[in-house]
Amino acid sequence: MGPSFMSLFLLVIGIHCLLKLTSYLITAHQNRKFAKSHNCLPPRRLPSAFWGLPNWVHIMRAAKRGDVLEHIASRFPKYGNTWKGRILFVTSIGTIEPENIKTILATGFKDFSLGSERHDNFYPLLGDGIFTLDGAGWEHSRANLRPQFSRDQISDIEALEVHVQRLMNRLPEGDGKVADLQPLFYCLTLDSATEFLFGESVDSLLSPELNPTGAVSGRGGEEQMSFARAFNVSQAYLIKRARLRGLYWMINPPRFRRSNAIVHALVDRYVDMALHPEKRTRKVSGKYVFLDAIAAETKDAKYLRDQCLNILLAGRDTTAGLLGFTFWLLARHPHVYQKLREEILSAFGTSRNGEGRRPSFSALKDVTYLRYVLNETLRLYPSVPLNGRTAVRNTILPRGGGEDGLSPVFIPKGQRVDYTCYGLHRRKDLYGEDADSFRPERWAEGVGRGWEFLPFNGGPRICLGQQYALTEAAYTVTRILQKYARIEVADTYTGPMMDLTLTMAPKKVLLKLWKA
Repeated sequence: MGPSFMSLFLLVIGIHCLLKLTSYLITAHQNRKFAKSHNCLPPRRLPSAFWGLPNWVHIMRAAKRGDVLEHIASRFPKYGNTWKGRILFVTSIGTIEPENIKTILATGFKDFSLGSERHDNFYPLLGDGIFTLDGAGWEHSRANLRPQFSRDQISDIEALEVHVQRLMNRLPEGDGKVADLQPLFYCLTLDSATEFLFGESVDSLLSPELNPTGAVSGRGGEEQMSFARAFNVSQAYLIKRARLRGLYWMINPPRFRRSNAIVHALVDRYVDMALHPEKRTRKVSGKYVFLDAIAAETKDAKYLRDQCLNILLAGRDTTAGLLGFTFWLLARHPHVYQKLREEILSAFGTSRNGEGRRPSFSALKDVTYLRYVLNETLRLYPSVPLNGRTAVRNTILPRGGGEDGLSPVFIPKGQRVDYTCYGLHRRKDLYGEDADSFRPERWAEGVGRGWEFLPFNGGPRICLGQQYALTEAAYTVTRILQKYARIEVADTYTGPMMDLTLTMAPKKVLLKLWKA
């Protein structure tokens, strides 16, 4: 390597560095000008020594302890409802300010996206679907899904009754015996979601092992996983990957890939039936079936699988979590259980077998205290407690700047903004000094208006299935309370042991039940 080559190499490197520096200075100048023109002030700072590495370590330790949501929510009383800091070398902005969340999700919707990092992280499990795509791809997926959640579709109580009765048949016969309701809720929502979305249920509640696919054989000492277990394992890995930010690709172990394959195999069965209707064991007539509708549009099996998996995630996991937390809380607040049961019996009476009349879709909506109980559960334990967006252009958030937090905050292109409904829903200035307590009566006091309460997100990406989820949860709670006069806690935990994946649910809901 001669001197002339080395000189040329150094010259190229120097020019490259000069261009990078010039670009940085121009961008910094433009950003300052943009921020000044909108009267922006910097938000309060989250201490971020050593490029935010300690902050990341604290999150990882909290995740291991199982209290990561409490850890994240605890920052806001200390550093303000909007703060800025570094976590694992990356600048982060966190907010629980309703006006900021409204901007991100609605009024400034076009200024933000899910971001390529989220897509690439979730891709091994979910592929290209409504929860991973932006722009035209997301709009197309949403348009296909919208007819599925028409009033005529979600008001079909007959189909839901079948699955709820199967769930109750799995509960112990003797009074005072212990049952774990959480795996039953996962099976209930899986069974009803597959029938609702795919036209045929997996009928996991009819399986002795609550396993719709049977145990998946492993070689050697490999773990055997059911679909439910594999789906949870895959999502747990996605959250671990997300905590590494741009380094998510470093987590890709064989167990993650194996669980993805198990999940894909179940959905591929439905895709195959949609592409070859003669393989169906049941005929669907008179209903819009999401999978059949998109199968009529394309024969791309992977595309169909991706669309199905994304919506199955919402249909199964969020409602199962809501039901689990509802009964976890009711067991610890027997006066609420009794008050709710009295209102349910008043509305629907009892039949000869003691199980009560079957509630209609419209009648369920009129049981006020039931709505309060579900709202209060979603407030304390929102199905998606953590979320965020990435700015696609220079923009602002209306609140959080300055020491008083009342000035706008400049958000440069590429900046990630995270919002936590878990923290928002526990703000004492919004919900009272007892905001950490379960008190359904607060919903008669005018709380939770507008963007203060976001159990189903908001704006153009608001959850299409919220009425389906609330109907399924309300119906299931009603039928169980009609049958059981009381329930008691059967564990010693002071707080729920949580499964925090892409959604949240209790690990177990151990109860003793007494029939009416």
